[in-house]
Amino acid sequence: MNPSSVDAGSQSLSFAIFAALVSVTLLLCIMTSAERDDLDEFYTGFRTLAPLRNGFAIAGDYISAATVLSTIGIIALTGFDGLVLALATALSLLLLMVLLAEPLRNAGRFTMGDALTHRSPSRLVRLAATGVTLSALLPLMVFQLAGAGQLVTLVLGFEGSSVRTVTTVALGGLMIGYAAIGGMKGTALIHIIKLVVLFGASLMLAVLVMDKVGWDPSRLITLADVGSGRGAAYARSGLLIQPTDIGRADLIASSLTVVFGAACLPHVTMRMYTARSAQDIRRAMSYAVMIMAVFVLLIAVIGAGATALLGRQNIAAGDPEGSTAILRLARAIVADSTALSTFVFTTVSTAVFLTLLSSVAGMILACGNSLAHDLYAGVLSRTNSPSPRRELLIARLAAFAVGAPAIALAVLVQDKALRALIILSFSIAASAIAPALVYGLFWRRFTRFGLLATLIGGSTAAIVVTALSTTVSGTPRSLIPDRDFHVFPLTTSGMISIPVGFLLGWACTFLSTRRSQHRGRTEYRAAEPRLLAGARRR
Repeated sequence: MNPSSVDAGSQSLSFAIFAALVSVTLLLCIMTSAERDDLDEFYTGFRTLAPLRNGFAIAGDYISAATVLSTIGIIALTGFDGLVLALATALSLLLLMVLLAEPLRNAGRFTMGDALTHRSPSRLVRLAATGVTLSALLPLMVFQLAGAGQLVTLVLGFEGSSVRTVTTVALGGLMIGYAAIGGMKGTALIHIIKLVVLFGASLMLAVLVMDKVGWDPSRLITLADVGSGRGAAYARSGLLIQPTDIGRADLIASSLTVVFGAACLPHVTMRMYTARSAQDIRRAMSYAVMIMAVFVLLIAVIGAGATALLGRQNIAAGDPEGSTAILRLARAIVADSTALSTFVFTTVSTAVFLTLLSSVAGMILACGNSLAHDLYAGVLSRTNSPSPRRELLIARLAAFAVGAPAIALAVLVQDKALRALIILSFSIAASAIAPALVYGLFWRRFTRFGLLATLIGGSTAAIVVTALSTTVSGTPRSLIPDRDFHVFPLTTSGMISIPVGFLLGWACTFLSTRRSQHRGRTEYRAAEPRLLAGARRR
């Protein structure tokens, strides 16, 4: 069989499917868009999703391109360490379900700013919430926009940075349109469709991998050990992070960063506000956790299968970060059958494309909603409550205001190793948003000064430590590989920035005046019944 025939067939079929997907998803967004100027419809879809569908939407929003591409690549290249990070991703959703889902649903209305100001209104807190939302999601959007351009050019056989630039801009424009037109209902529907396609493609690929190894997990691990070129070290910790004392601590900190960060990313937490009752969000989260647990098992098989069947060198040759491992495996796993190989590769690439499309659309929606509801309506508006028509218009314009810089940045960094952007997003969420939510929802004495210190100080610590870590400079896999200005020999900032975020909130609360501490307790007592009762929203 001529390999070029597979490529040509894959490219033509993928192009047709991509064109159909763009048309169908755009039509769905138009059909599900807000029919009147109602903020509840645009921000939450009137909370009409049943728990099962809402669970699918939450899981779909949770499984981003970073999970599909980067996590599979890390498992393929580093084995055990990558699996630990994948398990941390699943654990973070469990943490969200057990600890934060119900209080968030009861405290918030539309945005992160609503949840953080549930005790009392505060323009400063809403301003800080907007800044943290943008700083946490913008790096992740840039990573996925750059990945979308690279994916489509790879699948369709295009070459050259100019082609990737045009593709990135075009796809970014589509993602902005989906968020601005569809709102919460439109993006939820895309997430559900994405999840079904992605789950089916991952299951098919995992079944093919297990069939290749005779359905023997031990043989899969043995072949992965050989394919990794590291022998038994592939099944032990140490390939991602050096097996020193600080390396082990860094791996633990990285896992905690994923656990706290993924659970508190604003585009994930905004899904909590779409449930009509506390019982509904519990059921929805149960479905989402089950889906995520099965998906982690599938990507573990796919990542190990890529190493076992392709070898580490072939994976790293396509991308040093391993982001194309799933696509290379899909193309090679049934190379003896042209038709089946084309079908498998096209199905997997379509699933990854939908993942990129829906993930960025959800993040743009979260940022646009925060700009419109927290910044415009809560801070800049001269009236206490601007008209719904005007706020809805601002929300849709804000989607473009967020998406355009993200597209420009994605074009500028499309040829660089972008793992640092993922790490930065998770670090900000873990260091600023996580302590703010935990303290704000569960600590009676927490004051406004402590909340602002947590949001601003935690974000600043995460940005500074990440910028001075080895993910930005000092190694060939860094964002800036030809420079070395790192100070911290760390993969993530979590070892430093997470304790800083929690410590600042605690210290600044105790440094607040007695009047502020008394006001904090009074405000919490007033809000506590709403947090715990889970009253039904209409």
